[in-house]
Amino acid sequence: MKKSLVIFDLDGTLLNSISDLGAACNHALRSCGYPVHGMQAYPNMVGNGVRKLLERAMPAEDVSEANLDRLLELFTEYYDEHCTDLTEPYPGIRDLLHSLTERGLNLAVCSNKYQRATTKLVRHFFPDDNWKAILGNTEGMLRKPDPSIVFQALTQCPTPKAEVLYVGDSGVDIETARRACVESVGVTWGFRPVRELRSAYADHIIEHPDELLRLIEQ
Repeated sequence: MKKSLVIFDLDGTLLNSISDLGAACNHALRSCGYPVHGMQAYPNMVGNGVRKLLERAMPAEDVSEANLDRLLELFTEYYDEHCTDLTEPYPGIRDLLHSLTERGLNLAVCSNKYQRATTKLVRHFFPDDNWKAILGNTEGMLRKPDPSIVFQALTQCPTPKAEVLYVGDSGVDIETARRACVESVGVTWGFRPVRELRSAYADHIIEHPDELLRLIEQ
């Protein structure tokens, strides 16, 4: 398979960030007097951006734009300071990115996380890899599974779609790749169960980062 650009989702794909996301969400909830959640609840809440995470986490009867605005302010204030406290790359990810960089492949991140945190995390954990685009959510941008963020990455790193591989851990990611008309790889080490990747019709499903190299080198 000839590929020259690999686009990665961030949370659940490159980074196990669930503890920091949960801690920030619980901080916001607690500050507003809402019940908090155990960390085991958060993998099913993330994936569609912070605002949607907060909407899912707060009591349904209290959901309003004003309440979400306040929670979002508290979340980002905490998360900006603590987003690297407990977050770690998944085993094998650093070696994978180094190997892709050494082979001359271009790399990009397309995340529903807000841009400031996306940039900080990628630069903190993976400073030496061949990033051609580091894209998070910005005001006015539609979130995945809308494919706009993939098209933005292709604007920054012009690449034929046949040479693009999109890697993610959720059905949202696989749907994003499908809408962008690029090949998809679902990873099983992230936040979502493998059945979600199968239901979304991922082109490939892998269980370890080494398998991505083997796919590309076929």
